[in-house]
Amino acid sequence: MSAHLGIPHRFVCLTDMHVLCDMVPLEEGWPGWWSKMELFRADIAGDLLYFDLDTIITGDLSDMASIGRLAIMRDVYRPDGLQSSVMFIPEAVRKQVWEVFTEDPAHYMAQYSCGGDQAFLELLWLGKAAIWQDVLPGQVQSYKAAHMAERGVPDNCRAVIFHGRPKPRDIGWKL
Repeated sequence: MSAHLGIPHRFVCLTDMHVLCDMVPLEEGWPGWWSKMELFRADIAGDLLYFDLDTIITGDLSDMASIGRLAIMRDVYRPDGLQSSVMFIPEAVRKQVWEVFTEDPAHYMAQYSCGGDQAFLELLWLGKAAIWQDVLPGQVQSYKAAHMAERGVPDNCRAVIFHGRPKPRDIGWKL
């Protein structure tokens, strides 16, 4: 249990670095955002509530953790696209993503070099995944798009995503 999630859970960090938390080591050596594709490995069991490392948790995550179905953000700048900063990924959904991506990772990394993992996930999930902004309005928001530097964090916000600059450390927000 934690201050932000009142149900049993396991917090882990998928990383190739030594960190002071429960770690799941990266195995594939894929660069940058492509390392996120390792979330879909078969050896990682259970449903996942995933947050990019530059996400700040600001409230109770119980609604998000109990959604029970595939959920992802709508891209804050491309309303017809997806943004993978915060996702609920049921175990049953992960196998297809892993199988498709690992058929030819170099091909997908080249084809989606500008849009990255988000563009690849759009290929499989666009129109199929629940969208956080629709199912839990206001709970997941972008620091930049919501103009939080000027307006502050809205009361109903549970997770603030940082994409690009600034990062939380750039504005003095401690992770």
